[in-house]
Amino acid sequence: MSVAILPFLAFAASQVGTPGPANMVLLATGARFGLRRALPFVAGVALGKQLIIWPLGLGLLAIQDDYPLIFETLKWVSVAYILWLAYRVAGMRLKVGDVDEAPPGFMAGLIVHPLNPKAWGMITTGFTTFVATGTPPLQATATIAICLLGLQIVLHPIWTYAGQKIAATLAGTPGEKYLMWTLAGLTVASVIYALFGSALVTKDIL
Repeated sequence: MSVAILPFLAFAASQVGTPGPANMVLLATGARFGLRRALPFVAGVALGKQLIIWPLGLGLLAIQDDYPLIFETLKWVSVAYILWLAYRVAGMRLKVGDVDEAPPGFMAGLIVHPLNPKAWGMITTGFTTFVATGTPPLQATATIAICLLGLQIVLHPIWTYAGQKIAATLAGTPGEKYLMWTLAGLTVASVIYALFGSALVTKDIL
């Protein structure tokens, strides 16, 4: 009765570290405001995943089959939110160090993962694939939560800093609008992948 920690970490790293709605938003936020100003937002994004992990691990997953309409509605609300974020990213321009507007804060970051279909799919897969039958829910949930938080603490600032470095190169050039359009397009593509492709990744890893 346990969690397959190393296989789960490999799977989770492939999800947390690769392009997805949250990472695209982090990249765009870093490009717009720089890592230092974006740190409260980054912290919110990292901790926001805990708002999914604990309810799922401690019981919500068990009732998913009983109330499919609720989960289906949540999925499409999440998709709509991420697409709205993609629209905002497309309109951003790179002005690191010379932006009068306030960067998104901790609370804005906190809701990114709860409204991210990739996060829901990844965490559900974690519990259903890497947790042995009979493992106490608290043990399983705490293990999944710690593993994911550790990966996010490392990887989310890297994505944000990458945005800052990209901005230093492209800000004020004709290429900046194409970059933001590309990030927006990748965000949309990642939502489509989260809806239809995550099961394939899990199958390949296992």
